[in-house]
Amino acid sequence: MAEMNPPRGPEFAKRLDPRKDSLSKEQIEFVRRVELAQWHKNLQKRRGRNVLTGLAIGAVVLGIYGYTFYSVSQERFLDDLEEEANSARRRHDSKTSVN
Repeated sequence: MAEMNPPRGPEFAKRLDPRKDSLSKEQIEFVRRVELAQWHKNLQKRRGRNVLTGLAIGAVVLGIYGYTFYSVSQERFLDDLEEEANSARRRHDSKTSVN
């Protein structure tokens, strides 16, 4: 397997630690501008993914909400129980009434 050592030369940037390396004000400002540009570049990617994730979560929530309303509207067991209770009351009233 080939070694993954990048060639050392002027075409590759050297990692800098502003706290350890002594940098001039211009170099520090340049590093800040580059970091800000990278942050803005990544911000666009993250924003797109965040919007997509938010839409997906919203679609799932609305789907669950809609399905719940649909399934509850289909349930008739309370109607059946009410009907049985009414018929039981009628039977009980007809047996106890003294007419």
